Amino acid sequence: MEKINIQFTLFSAFYSPLISVMSGGFLKEEGLEPEWSVSAPGKSAIDALKDGSAHVVQSALSQAFGALARGETMDIAHFAQINEMDGFFLTAREADPDFTWKKLEGAEVVLFGGGQPLYMFKYACHKAGIDFDKIKAINVGGAAAMDKAFREGQGQYVQQQGPFPQQLETDKVGHIVAQVGKQIGACGFSSLAATKTWLETDMAAAFMRAYRKTRDYMNDTPAADIAKAEKPYFPDIDEAALANCIATYQKLGCWPRHPEITESAYEATMDIFAYNGLLKERYPYGRICSLPPA
Repeated sequence: MEKINIQFTLFSAFYSPLISVMSGGFLKEEGLEPEWSVSAPGKSAIDALKDGSAHVVQSALSQAFGALARGETMDIAHFAQINEMDGFFLTAREADPDFTWKKLEGAEVVLFGGGQPLYMFKYACHKAGIDFDKIKAINVGGAAAMDKAFREGQGQYVQQQGPFPQQLETDKVGHIVAQVGKQIGACGFSSLAATKTWLETDMAAAFMRAYRKTRDYMNDTPAADIAKAEKPYFPDIDEAALANCIATYQKLGCWPRHPEITESAYEATMDIFAYNGLLKERYPYGRICSLPPA
């Protein structure tokens, strides 16, 4: 077995295609033994590509927007998608079958304080026709701190990726009222990135064979079976909550079969960052993205 190092920028069930390529045994079928890690808070997984400690990382197209704006040479390529939609949920303290986004105006919402989760959320508010500045944002830190804050009584709503909202429901702490992805539509949310040199290797080709099989697995396999295989990666999450989360993402359509980052999804992401005033210029697809290894 040849060891392949994989690093996540954030770790949640939203990134299940990259988790399931390991938990489903697809890498081992190709002779690859995976070792995985999560980048340290405040540090990008892209750094692990640069120092050689990772072969493949979970990233986002927006990472490259900043790198190009700083004049950096792009020796990193975003070569495949993980998610083609935003995967965040809004959870309220009480069930609200009549929820509308307008209810967020004037409400206290535990939100990410920056980065892509916030920019996507602001764009969702724009699409919903509400004023983001009327939301009383509560910023407490990263995902774990946000979950803790909501559980301890802060905020009327909280913004989270699955499976944490599903666990809140299981624990009778909150009720999911909205999916941000439905408000935004298809876009290049999260991606797989690697060095251009590595993408020419036999290991990259083997990884891609495994990953293509995983994309089909994510669409053809019952959520309960995927959750059972992934459960060791989520020791603090109830398996039923994890299965519920995966089923919701399957229904949302954030894991289409094709692994390629489409130009339409890429353009949609640039639209979102341009709306937030964060795009210095519109970059051609080929400066950031490449097709997957053959």
